[in-house]
Amino acid sequence: MTAPMGLRERQKADRLRRILEAASTRFRRLGYDAARIEDIAEEAGVSVGTVYNYFGNKGDVLVAIVSVEVEEILEEGAQLIAASTGDVAEAVGALIGLYYDHSLHYLSKEMWRTAMALAIRSPDTPVSRRYTALDARLAGQVCTLIESLQTRGKVRPEIDATAVGTLLFNNLNMMFIEFAKDEEQSLSELKAQVSWQNAPLLRLIAAPDRPATPPG
Repeated sequence: MTAPMGLRERQKADRLRRILEAASTRFRRLGYDAARIEDIAEEAGVSVGTVYNYFGNKGDVLVAIVSVEVEEILEEGAQLIAASTGDVAEAVGALIGLYYDHSLHYLSKEMWRTAMALAIRSPDTPVSRRYTALDARLAGQVCTLIESLQTRGKVRPEIDATAVGTLLFNNLNMMFIEFAKDEEQSLSELKAQVSWQNAPLLRLIAAPDRPATPPG
């Protein structure tokens, strides 16, 4: 059992939450480039020095917001996988839908583009490595879903669940990048397009329905 946080830990966690909420608000309102650490501190009701106690720069703040987003998605995704009772297409569609529906909760498309650019521009930095690690955890959860479906007899036993899960994640991730680049595309359009792309693969990996056992 996790020990309850002391007063100092609660205060520290509260300041961090306020800073990230303030950063999300200012990034959306002003844009990432225009927002300053001073603006974030003012929104959060803390000093500029306090912000720098937690983060080295704006990029660190942005990736921390991405991390909060992904942690919540992973937690909800784990619950969805555990409770899933549908067929392959239904289960995969539900998990991908969860990812997409949650993706704009804390971040705008512009914020996502910036986070992606930061990760690509400087691949050896802590910010980039953290972003890459978050992607890897999401990919792992898609693989876990395919493994779970295989265990329940919904996916053919000869299928490499890790390969298929990785393929599905790579596609949904690529399509999300295109979505972030297009300010006009809606989430419903994104989900419909990815569902159409995934349909042939999901039909191929789905285990055939077992005929009902005749009464003895």
